[in-house]
Amino acid sequence: MLRLEKVRVRFHDQLVLRDVSMKAASSRTTVLIGRNGAGKTTTLRSIMGLLPLEDGRILFDDFDLATVPVHDRARLGIGYAPEDRRLISDVSVEDNLLLPAVALSFAAFERKRRLDEIYALLPEIAVTRKRAAGVLSGGQGKIVALGRALMVGTRYVLLDEPFQGLAPVLALSYADTLARLRQTRPSLGLLITESTPKLLEKIVDSSLLIERGEVTELTKLIGSHTAAAQ
Repeated sequence: MLRLEKVRVRFHDQLVLRDVSMKAASSRTTVLIGRNGAGKTTTLRSIMGLLPLEDGRILFDDFDLATVPVHDRARLGIGYAPEDRRLISDVSVEDNLLLPAVALSFAAFERKRRLDEIYALLPEIAVTRKRAAGVLSGGQGKIVALGRALMVGTRYVLLDEPFQGLAPVLALSYADTLARLRQTRPSLGLLITESTPKLLEKIVDSSLLIERGEVTELTKLIGSHTAAAQ
């Protein structure tokens, strides 16, 4: 369970998150919905330790993340794919995928095992693995960023606006990839931010709404999970 308790975060002296409390359950897909500027990205960056908390707590299975240095949070099994991908353009796709594993000093056999799993799940990037990341299309870059997050994200993966900037066909393809991920790794928790979550309706388990830095749980969930529950 990933849990935020009355989290307050400032960015450039502006209060962005206002006593945010929310839960993202293990083995489930949670979607955080909101307009641009509502605080979605700030929420994910706070979980990863990229922004300091003014107040409140972020708990991972009741373990206080405030005690974990930023560079060690990935060791807990949390992967993060930012909206802007943050790929290193002049190195290969494969080297971008391996970067978190190298940074955490994984053994060579473990790097290969995880890399093979990612290529099996995301065959579309396996064929581009020797290309420089800088020559990829926007859609390909998004998938590589997902693969990089999965290199360390064995328990949770945080995805920030995964469909942002993608053409409709590519967005549908990415949604299919997430559905496949949900099937192949059922124990994985997903926390996804989106302004238009319709493409996630097949995999969402719970939906949260963030407005002006405050989060509320939606009583009517989107997607087929809702229909089954009603």
